[in-house]
Amino acid sequence: MKNKNRGILYVLLEAFFFALMTFFLKEAGSLPTMEKALFRNLVASVVSLIILLRTEEKLKIKKGSLPFLILRAAGGTVGLICNFYAVDHLLISDANMLNKMSPFFAILFSIFILKEKARKFDWACVALAFTGALIVIRPGFSMAAGPAFIGLCGGLGAGLAYTFVRLLGVRGERGPVIVFFFSAASTLFTLPFAVAQFQPMTVRQFLCLLATGFSAMGGQLCVTKAYTYAPAKEISVFDYSQVIFAALLGALFLGEYPDAVSFLGYAVIIGAAVLRWHVTNHREPLPEKN
Repeated sequence: MKNKNRGILYVLLEAFFFALMTFFLKEAGSLPTMEKALFRNLVASVVSLIILLRTEEKLKIKKGSLPFLILRAAGGTVGLICNFYAVDHLLISDANMLNKMSPFFAILFSIFILKEKARKFDWACVALAFTGALIVIRPGFSMAAGPAFIGLCGGLGAGLAYTFVRLLGVRGERGPVIVFFFSAASTLFTLPFAVAQFQPMTVRQFLCLLATGFSAMGGQLCVTKAYTYAPAKEISVFDYSQVIFAALLGALFLGEYPDAVSFLGYAVIIGAAVLRWHVTNHREPLPEKN
């Protein structure tokens, strides 16, 4: 129980750091999305490289991992760019909530990539979560529907990335390698776009972008630490506290107040996550087919 409580604490810290990342991202103002993404990835690349070089195996990649590292980086980069775009155009709580659709996308991807089985209950939770996402997006009723759909695509990209992270973990690839490869690949991908769209920044904007990168790295380190204390199925639901942290930061410092419809969508998505978390921790495994 003590280890589980520590795991929960680190998940809550991770959620706060990632909410802080979106806050500083918003505070950086109207800089191009690719420029913001470049700084976030560059900081993460440097910090994760330092951590990796301090390990015994350093930059060594396990045999057969490279294709999956590339696919993880591709999904993560798409997810990150879409999420950053959504943060620029939506309430940060809405953008965070849509990004938290990633576990439900991961269920879908795991069926095809990991050959995992899904129960009818899992499908019902996915359907419920997507209903909540549609409530947040409100297609056809708001000018924000376009950015909101892009935010949902951010959740899709993140879900794909997490699926490949699981696959790499099963294959025995090290966490620091996965983090560094993603950060470095995303930096290289966003660099030419950031150069082409470069917009001079103020000292305040520069500091906000640095804070974005360090907050993201803090989140990654905390989530890695969390799952050394307890399995994901027991503590992952607490990650949804990120939406609460984002809503508080938005209200206190940005003057952003989600309306009743957004809160309804949050409740449906978080409700689906909590329900699935509860059932997953109390059910028997699926029987093997002969």
